[in-house]
Amino acid sequence: MLGEILGALLPAIITILLGYFAARHHDFSQNEVPTLNRMVMTYALPLALFVGVLSAGRDELLAALPLLVFLTLAMIGTYAAVLVVAIFVLRHPPGLSALRALMASAPSTAFVGVPVLGYLYGTTADIPIAVGGIVISVFLLPATLILLALDPTGATEAAPEAGSQARPPKQRGGMPGKVLQSLRQPMVWLPCSGFILVLMNIQLPNLVEGSMSLLGHSSAGVALFTAGIILAGYKMTLNVPVVILVFIKNVLQPAVVCLGMLALGYGNPLLSQTVVTTALPAVTLVVMLAVQYRVAIPEAAAALLISTFGSLITMSAFIWLVQ
Repeated sequence: MLGEILGALLPAIITILLGYFAARHHDFSQNEVPTLNRMVMTYALPLALFVGVLSAGRDELLAALPLLVFLTLAMIGTYAAVLVVAIFVLRHPPGLSALRALMASAPSTAFVGVPVLGYLYGTTADIPIAVGGIVISVFLLPATLILLALDPTGATEAAPEAGSQARPPKQRGGMPGKVLQSLRQPMVWLPCSGFILVLMNIQLPNLVEGSMSLLGHSSAGVALFTAGIILAGYKMTLNVPVVILVFIKNVLQPAVVCLGMLALGYGNPLLSQTVVTTALPAVTLVVMLAVQYRVAIPEAAAALLISTFGSLITMSAFIWLVQ
């Protein structure tokens, strides 16, 4: 069991550490983060999610409908709960609230999930990876981008050595313009297009799909490596919100999913795949969005680091429970 867990998680952790030590060794600087970030967010990750959704196929996606339902409810439910508490109870700005909600709700299916779930479940891991990518791309990411764009307090933190390059361009045109701007980002419309093609049972030629997947395969490694560079460049903030968000993501969310599925009589392999998917650490996208919009960067970096390394313990426990 320990060998399986280390084999699943170690590649992601080592890639983050390589990025960290590369930055500390001055092979990469914070000035290069926006470029790497833009490559992943604009090209590599959208292509990876698009190909991942298409590879699932309509029959396989419909057969995994319970997994789709549970993952959707778990992720959207957690996101909505944290967002409501942050905005209406704690009175936090909408951008910070959205970022914290994403930290607590979105498992890193497109980044950590590729090596972890692929190692544990082989080819059947394409379904939870694709489903997680669909939920994040269709629901969580657009909501987060819209709230970040609407937040008048965003883009106020100084990025070390990055200067104005890390600051996103101001979006104009009021609420409709900001919503449209968010929906036009490749991270949103390309996976949604793949989802629509799957529902219409339209398959791209293998030659086209394979050609698009080459750059997409780099998204997980480059994103994790970039996260390591970011971690080296910012003094991380360990505070009560970080601890609470990591607890929700690593422990509470998968525990609720596990108890709910057991209560409804679901067993393996559906139970195992769903619980382990929700037990994945926080999505690396959180740090990239924090850098892009310059909102709570130290907090996002700390949450990602603690969630990723803490998942060695928490994921071990859930893998052992559901096997």
